[in-house]
Amino acid sequence: MTLKVTTVEFSRSRDRPLLVLGPSLGTSVTALWSTCARQLGTLFHVVGWELPGHGHNSARPPERLSMADLATGVLSAIDEVFVRRGQPPDVFAYAGDSVGGAVGLQLLLESPERITTAVLVCTGGRIGEAHAWHERRALVLGEGTQAVLESSRQRWFGPEFEGRDPVAARALVDSLADTDPHGYAAVCSALADFDVTHRLSEIATPVLTVAGSVDIVTPPALLRELAAGLQQGRYAELAGVGHLAPAEAPDAVARLITHQAFITERDQ
Repeated sequence: MTLKVTTVEFSRSRDRPLLVLGPSLGTSVTALWSTCARQLGTLFHVVGWELPGHGHNSARPPERLSMADLATGVLSAIDEVFVRRGQPPDVFAYAGDSVGGAVGLQLLLESPERITTAVLVCTGGRIGEAHAWHERRALVLGEGTQAVLESSRQRWFGPEFEGRDPVAARALVDSLADTDPHGYAAVCSALADFDVTHRLSEIATPVLTVAGSVDIVTPPALLRELAAGLQQGRYAELAGVGHLAPAEAPDAVARLITHQAFITERDQ
């Protein structure tokens, strides 16, 4: 059975090219992408998707997930978006942060004909170690997402972000507090099993990888390695930015996505 994935429309311009945005573990797509999406909405029909038990996705989370399950669910949800646009399923541009980027890689491997270009932010072909994800899964199932609030703040943000934009930072922390522990745990399982580093050379779609220079979860070296492994990979780095770059540097991320879409269209 296909995993139920909920979508959020950031813009209503359904005659424009479709851009799909993916979230990070523990965040709602709205808290992570809303400021960036407002800028992107002048050029794209912008649609985000929610992880199980996160944000607007209140469907009962499965006990365990794979990245392939998430990719299949996202593609099914995007096909429904095309139906609402009055169109058959078609191509779209994609951008995702962290696990949202991992889902982007899975989509690029499984359904490359559907994606025109991708911007993969603060992510990797493998993220972290399996044992650490299993430990975090057990912690959250036992104590709830409150148990990872402080450690997530430390992992997520660059050193100046909370002082510069406390409202955005608080929205992200609140979205983690509101996340269903079972949904969080299921995504931990997907991340524990995810490793496509040996398949990166199969991806021919133009891809931009974006690192935050102070991201300790997916450091710049990981994003450089990702770009180098792809057939058409490019790399960009955002100075002073942590793991949730779309929220921390929305203007810069919007410019990078727009530029990547423009050069891809130009070169086709």
